[in-house]
Amino acid sequence: MSERTEHGDLNLAGMSQDELVELVKLLLSQNQELVSQHEKLLKQVSEQASEIQRLKDQLAKDSQNSGKPPSSDGLKKRRTESLRQKSGRKSGGQKGHAGHTLKMSESPDQVIIHELTVCPECHHDLSQVEALEHMRRQVYDVPPIQLAVTEHRSEIKACPCCQKRVKAAFPEGVSQPVQYGDLFKAQAAYLNTYQLLPIARSCELLGDFYGHQPAEALILEANQAVKQGSEPAVDAIKQALTQAPVTHHDESGVRVEGHLEWLHVSSTAQLTHYEVHPKRGQEAMTEIGILPNSTGRAIHDHWKSYLTFDQIEHGFCNAHHLRELRFIAEQYQQTWPTQMSQLLLAMKAAVDAAPADSVSLPQAQCLAFEKRYDAILKQGFEDNPPPPEPPQKKRGKPKQSPPKNLLDRLQEHKEGVLAFMFDFRVPFDNNLAERDVRMIKVKQKVSGSFRTADGASTFCAIRSYISTVRKNGLNVISAIRNSMAGKPFIPSTHPLPE
Repeated sequence: MSERTEHGDLNLAGMSQDELVELVKLLLSQNQELVSQHEKLLKQVSEQASEIQRLKDQLAKDSQNSGKPPSSDGLKKRRTESLRQKSGRKSGGQKGHAGHTLKMSESPDQVIIHELTVCPECHHDLSQVEALEHMRRQVYDVPPIQLAVTEHRSEIKACPCCQKRVKAAFPEGVSQPVQYGDLFKAQAAYLNTYQLLPIARSCELLGDFYGHQPAEALILEANQAVKQGSEPAVDAIKQALTQAPVTHHDESGVRVEGHLEWLHVSSTAQLTHYEVHPKRGQEAMTEIGILPNSTGRAIHDHWKSYLTFDQIEHGFCNAHHLRELRFIAEQYQQTWPTQMSQLLLAMKAAVDAAPADSVSLPQAQCLAFEKRYDAILKQGFEDNPPPPEPPQKKRGKPKQSPPKNLLDRLQEHKEGVLAFMFDFRVPFDNNLAERDVRMIKVKQKVSGSFRTADGASTFCAIRSYISTVRKNGLNVISAIRNSMAGKPFIPSTHPLPE
């Protein structure tokens, strides 16, 4: 190689042809190495950018812009931004609302006369003066309560015919020398399974009310009696749900014996069914037996296990969509999510404003809404092109961004997303199932965990029964007592349309 000049540069003029060739090869090799390092750095930067965006997305999610529950927001909660739109009406009871004001009773249980014996003005004696009229005021209150003890005496006689000593039969259910009655046990089960009081506090409350605090075993015994007595009702609930034109479905994690299991709920406006299963997906839904035997439309989120039941139609919760659209608008600063949110809410407003006897929006209005829907999706796909295809050696599909994933779902399941405007039996969201799940989550907050799998099963069976009872406008304690007597409320297996 030729010597360098006094400034350190190569003296190309003094180099031979072979030396120049070697130099070119060296420079090409170094250039290739730099290009390779540059590509590695670009790939690393891209991967880090994706990871940073994923972490930012994870931190930004809360109950307002995702499916996370409000309890996960922590102590530092941001200002609530409800997805509900203002109705323009004043707060409080609306015109025509029946109200629940106490009214005067025409047959009070007790009347107390407050006599006027001295004139408050001149102090004249009025004890012998007859009253002109009476001003009435009534107080509704609970009388002092205590348990009523009923003694059953069975006659014992000596039969003159057979010379045997015989006795009369006690009423059915009276089997112990001393025991609590069905109404007391029904109230115990009510407090524990409907009002969600822990067993110890249920016993304490009964003791404070009646002066007789039962043992905790009484609560467990009462719950088992309700479960057994309501089995025909729970079977009828499952049967009715398979025949309902529209059903709501959801699932949520619960703690059973210290580990995670899954609560599955299926419901309508008149029916509720709960069941706990170790699995969350298709296996659990199949074993429960409602979705595999349904023929109507199932309303749910986009959990893929629901879609495996292809003999039914599907409807998707637009409340979930609105939260996801808000998240994408906040995190990715794109305009199409806001436009899609506004469109979905405009569709809902049109459905709400439709005449009461309508079954769907007019065809022309549906087509106009669909056209806007498709245009917004087109803009979204332009803003979020598909990721580059991975190298042939890499398995699986390329990872997509949250905006692209949502766009794909909104396009692929368009019929289920917009079903609410073509068929008014289909709701805009899945809030019914989410409300039904909520009380079980409250139970978990109170108790922390179901101690046994049998306890979880018992609670779900009773809660299925009393939730259905409540939805049908019946008295819960009476329905519990009737179930213990073998006469549970049986819902119709042909429920009214939603």
